[in-house]
Parts: sequence; structure tokens; C-alpha cells
Amino acid sequence: MLELTGLFAAAFLSATLLPGSSEVALAAALASGRSGLSEALIVATIGNTLGSCVNWALGLFVTRWRGSRFFPVKDKDYERYRALYQRYGLWSLLASWVPIIGDPLTVMAGIFRTPLIIFVPIVAFAKLVRYLMVAGVVSWMV
Repeated sequence: MLELTGLFAAAFLSATLLPGSSEVALAAALASGRSGLSEALIVATIGNTLGSCVNWALGLFVTRWRGSRFFPVKDKDYERYRALYQRYGLWSLLASWVPIIGDPLTVMAGIFRTPLIIFVPIVAFAKLVRYLMVAGVVSWMV
């Protein structure tokens, strides 16, 4: 049980803007043999998806300062990003698992007010597929 709690924490934190590697935590949980494949995949996916929801909420929150010097994007760039997000936004969330770019994509989803009812299934699917790939590599190596 403690191993799954650690996996959840690692998955949650690594999905936020904080650095981390949930893949290593999942691989360790699976390689130890103390966690079943299904439960480890579920825990990691839920934790990582909830962490992305924190990013989404941060994006929603930061829009209060749009136009001020505290807003991280200039108005000119904001309009360009908004146009790109409107064109590719929902489908770009399938890359929410990718290191470095995935976390900002989930923040952008909040900034551009993607409904959670759409955001969560897309992000959860992307994260689950990534974890299935990690589990496949671990089972092949062990």
C-alpha cells in the first residue's frame, strides 16, 4: 500500500510544473512485484491526471492578471497562442504526457478555458497510454 501511495505522489507531483519522473516510480513499483499491473496503472494515471488538473486550474487562475506585468505572456503572443490552441488545442492535449511541453499545454488549457469534462478524458487517455508503454518496457526487461 505504501508503494502505491508513493507512486500516486510521484505521478501527481511530476504532472505539475514541478520536476519529477513518474515513469521511474511506476517502473520501480512494477519491477518490485509488490504492485499489480492494473492497480499501478490506475494509481499512476489518476495521480498524473489530477496533477494536470492542478496545472489547468493554475492556467485558469493566472488569467486574472492578463494585461498586467505579472501575466507571463505578452498580449501579442497571447493572441497567437490562442489561435494555435483553438486550432490544435484539444488534440495537443494528447501530448500532455511529453516531458517539458506537456505541463505547459495543460496550463494553456486552463488559460483558454477548456472545459474539464473535455480536458480530463483526453489527458487521462494520453497518460494511460504512456504508462502502458512504460509497463510494456518493464515487463519486457524483467
